[in-house]
Amino acid sequence: MAFKRLGYSSNDKTKLIVKAQRVLEKNYQGSHTVPSAGLYPHQVLWDSCFVAIGKSHYDPQRAKHEVISLLDAQWSNGMVPHIIFNSATRFWWDRQIWRRWINFSSPNHLATSGISQPPMLAEAIVRIGRVLPLAGRQEWYKSVFPRLLAYHLWLYRERDPRGEGLVLQLHPWETGLDTSPPCIAELHAKSWPGWLNILDIPLIDKIGEYIRVDNKFVAKGERASNAEAIALHLLRNRIRHRNYDSSKVLENAKFAIQDITYNSILIRANTLLEEIAVTINESIPTQLKRHTSKAARALESLWDKGTNSYYSRDFISNKLIKEPSIGGLLPLYSGAISKQRAAELVKDIEDKDSFALNYPIPSVPANSDWFSPVRYWQGPTWVNTNWLIIDGLKRYGFNELAKKLTTSTLQMVNQHGFYEYFDPYTGMPHGADNFSWTAALTIDLAYSHKTKL
Repeated sequence: MAFKRLGYSSNDKTKLIVKAQRVLEKNYQGSHTVPSAGLYPHQVLWDSCFVAIGKSHYDPQRAKHEVISLLDAQWSNGMVPHIIFNSATRFWWDRQIWRRWINFSSPNHLATSGISQPPMLAEAIVRIGRVLPLAGRQEWYKSVFPRLLAYHLWLYRERDPRGEGLVLQLHPWETGLDTSPPCIAELHAKSWPGWLNILDIPLIDKIGEYIRVDNKFVAKGERASNAEAIALHLLRNRIRHRNYDSSKVLENAKFAIQDITYNSILIRANTLLEEIAVTINESIPTQLKRHTSKAARALESLWDKGTNSYYSRDFISNKLIKEPSIGGLLPLYSGAISKQRAAELVKDIEDKDSFALNYPIPSVPANSDWFSPVRYWQGPTWVNTNWLIIDGLKRYGFNELAKKLTTSTLQMVNQHGFYEYFDPYTGMPHGADNFSWTAALTIDLAYSHKTKL
C-alpha cells in the first residue's frame, strides 16, 4: 500500500489518510475534482492545485489530470481562469453571467470565469514531478512547461504595468482570500455603490439572497453581508464590461491591490518555474526575468516598520492597506525574505494575543477589530494557509514550530472532519463539508509528519 512510507501499519494517521482519499474520490468528476459537491460544483484553480499535491502521494496520474484540466482551460493570452464551469444544464446561469466569450482570448470549448487566482500551478507541477523517476519527471515537465511559462508571462505582462515586480489583483476573488480585511476594506473605500447606502436593509437582503448561493449551504452570518455580496458582483460586472482587459479596467479602476498572499505565492512559483526549466534544459525569457528579478525587493516594499508587519497595497494610491490578516505571514512561503524578517513573523505566530490560539492559524489575528472565529476569511483557521506557512517555516529552519502546527492541524481535522474552515478556539467545523483541499493537504501533511497524532 502507498501508506507504507509513513512507517506505520495501522493508526489514526493512516485511517485519516484513507478518509481523506474518500473525500477526494467523492468530489472527483472524471477529469478534475470540485472543492465540494454542493456549494462548489465547478473546478477552481488553486483548489485543484492543492488537490493535485495531495493526490501526488498515491495517484500521480490523477494528480496530473487535475493540472491538465486546468491548463486545458487556459486562455490564449496565457491566463488560467479561476473557475471552469460545470457544463450541466442547471448551471447555465453561472456560465452566462461571466460571458467569457466577450474576450477573444477565452477558449471556445469551455465556459470559464474572466479572472484568475493565486498561482499555485508551479507548486502542484513540481510536487507531482518529485514523486516521479527522473525520466518521467522530465517528460511531465516538458508537457506542461510552455503553458506554465505562458501563465507567468501573462501575470507580469498584464498585471505588473509599472514593471516593479509585484502583480495586482482586480477583484477580491482573485486573491483567494475573498473577504479578508484588506479586500473588504478596499471594497468599502473604493468600490462601494452609493445607492447601497440608501436602500433599506430588507430590500438589500432580498437582492442579496437572489444573487448568492452560499447562504443556502452555510449558516448566515459566516459569509459576506448581502450588501457586500452585491458589491462584489457589481465589481465583477464592471470588469466584464471592460471585456476582462486589464489595461481597460485600470483606466478607471475601482479596485486594484497588490495582494501580499498572491505575490508571496507568485514569488515561490517563479522559483519553481526556474527549477522546472533547469530540469528540462529550457530557459526563462529575458522579459520575464526582468520582472522576477525585482520581486523579492518589491516584496520588502510591503513591510511596515511601524508595526513590523507585511501588508497588501493599494495599487492606485501606492499606500499600504494596514489591515492585519494571515496574508502578512505568507512571505514565509515566498522564501524571498531575510531570516531576520522570518523571525519577526514567527513572533507573531507564537503571540497568544495574535495568532497563537488553540488551533493554528486564524485567518485574522485575534487582537484585530475584524476578528470573528467563524466569519469567512475573517478569523477561522484554514488548512491551506496553515500548509503554506508550515512549508515556509521549514524552508527557514523553524522545524519545531512547523511540526507543532502540523500536529495541531492534523488533530483538528481528525477530530472534526474535512470541513472548509474551523473555529480557531474550539476547532469546531464550519463551511462546506467534504472539502477537497482540506482532505488533499491533510494527506500531504500526514505523509510529511513522522510522529503519531
